[in-house]
Amino acid sequence: MNINPELQQYIENEILPRYDHHDAAHRRDHAHTVIEQSLMIVGNLQQEGHHVDADMAYTIAAYHDTGLSEGRDIHHLASGRIIRNDQRLRQWFTPQQIEVMAQAAEDHRASAKQEPRSIYGRIVAEADRVIVPEVIVQRTIQFGLDHYPELTTEEHYRRMVQHLKEKYGPGGYLQLYFPHSPNAKRLADLRQLIGNEKELRLLFNIIYTRLTAENA
Repeated sequence: MNINPELQQYIENEILPRYDHHDAAHRRDHAHTVIEQSLMIVGNLQQEGHHVDADMAYTIAAYHDTGLSEGRDIHHLASGRIIRNDQRLRQWFTPQQIEVMAQAAEDHRASAKQEPRSIYGRIVAEADRVIVPEVIVQRTIQFGLDHYPELTTEEHYRRMVQHLKEKYGPGGYLQLYFPHSPNAKRLADLRQLIGNEKELRLLFNIIYTRLTAENA
């Protein structure tokens, strides 16, 4: 999908490097994944006849977690403010487009109680929910190791299980917005894994051992 090359160069050089300072679960590879997933959703929507601006979706995905530098609890609001305050974006977008992008970043958080205010918010929210069971487990462990290094192995396991059930289990707070997204099938697979304690424990042990060895 064609993205404005000047916009892409600016984001690749000035915005994505900010992710290098985040916790291991939210580094540059995560931003690239959300960008890729966002553009895939945009392509599907365009094929269905929806008018969706790829440059806007790309930019939102690139900025969506930049606010983590100000703390996880308010990162979505900080990301929206970063978009509004970035004067360079005015080279490529109208003030109205910038406001839509800022709102989308504010609305992307999985725990948000309100639905995103625009289709762009739904796109980045869905793209941020990259539901590959092994990746979800790894990112959950990485977050725990980064933020709660004092926990024992068993405590890390229990924290992971609690998070997985609260977010991805039946009745969890995660919402999906596009029924044809690969996430629907992947969520079913993840729920099956969460319900299989033996398989989940084995996967945790493999990933936890690898991550702690890399960090040693």
